Amino acid sequence: MSAEITVLDRLLEITVLLQQDLARSFEATGLTLARTHLLWELRRLGPSPQQSLATALKVSARNITGLVDALEATGFVSRGPHPTDRRATLVALTELGARTMSAMEVEHAQLSEQLVAGLSESHVAQLAAGLEAVAERLRTLVESSGSEAAAKANQRAQS
Repeated sequence: MSAEITVLDRLLEITVLLQQDLARSFEATGLTLARTHLLWELRRLGPSPQQSLATALKVSARNITGLVDALEATGFVSRGPHPTDRRATLVALTELGARTMSAMEVEHAQLSEQLVAGLSESHVAQLAAGLEAVAERLRTLVESSGSEAAAKANQRAQS
């Protein structure tokens, strides 16, 4: 087995394990991966119009509406008027949402430490650099694939 296949196999295994861990931790909260991603973005951006959230999550406005509806129904976010744009609505974390995100940040830091426990600082630095290089290469491949698909669709439309 080549090193490239081993790296990919490990990355796929890690992906599955992280998804399993997330699903287990979300069980009692009513959160999903998509809803949690929206909460992370709200934590990062602060109160935001739904269109900004759609852009940040790279999803449709319709998708954001469904996510915000679900998060509002479970008390994690609230909608309110935009201070300068009468047509826009701001989505903000509620107290429950803010507490939940604070707890998730602590858990995130703890898991980050646990994952590299026992590794030397130089090994951690090498691992981080290697993972960043792999992630950057994957971003490039995904973007290239998306550009190729768009070009093919454009060619079909012009035919």
